[in-house]
Amino acid sequence: MCVNSGDPWRALRGLRIGCVKYLNSRPLICAYDGAVTFDHPSALATMLAAGGLDAALVPVFEVLRDPRYLLVDDVAVGCDGPVFSVFLAYRGELRDVRSIALDPASRSSANLLRVLLAEFHGLSPAFGSTGDTQLLIGNQAIEFRQAQGENSEWHFFDLGEEWKRCTGLPFVFAVWAVRAETADASAVADAFRSLRDAGCVQIPELITQEDFGDVEMRRRYLTEWLRFGIGPRGHEALGLYRTLLAKHRLIADCAEPLKFI
Repeated sequence: MCVNSGDPWRALRGLRIGCVKYLNSRPLICAYDGAVTFDHPSALATMLAAGGLDAALVPVFEVLRDPRYLLVDDVAVGCDGPVFSVFLAYRGELRDVRSIALDPASRSSANLLRVLLAEFHGLSPAFGSTGDTQLLIGNQAIEFRQAQGENSEWHFFDLGEEWKRCTGLPFVFAVWAVRAETADASAVADAFRSLRDAGCVQIPELITQEDFGDVEMRRRYLTEWLRFGIGPRGHEALGLYRTLLAKHRLIADCAEPLKFI
């Protein structure tokens, strides 16, 4: 653990840190009192790749297709079953889906959807800015789902739930990625793990104090649907996802191992 009685986040000071702006990342960052750039996942990945950030919470697709970063082990935004906030909204039958409108921030989730449909359903619909169905992620997905109510004509193909059903594994959506040249990277990783632990202690406060959605949704989302660690089964899931991405030619086949710290 990163222990310093004067400043528990000393290893993070001076780093340009980027974090996802959704409720799902709040336990990973809420205890930090330093400067943070908040943005959509795809924007953070672009800034990290361009050198505008030193560390960022990025979609796993980015680190699987470009394994140059150091990854903070056992800290993640993930799920072990339904995730509630990442889904394909469609009417009718799934087999009849022909085109899917993508959320511009959904680079990683879009590729997970491609894998799930191709590998386990034999489907390859068109993906683009418009479609007869839509992939939604994050806060806007939750808002859409709650606005439809129980009697909606929409069906929700929850990507976390489907991954679990098809593979028996949890899924990891996002991880802290640190640029390889970062000084004292192991201390930085320890600080992010400690930050996660401190943030998870604050989840009861987040449930009552956050202004997104209602209290019961926040409670279920942060305590039942989301997971904030990786663990051995999460590592297995990342390996399988990487294999399937390469199989379906969504990333180059790469034998270079992921670098966890």
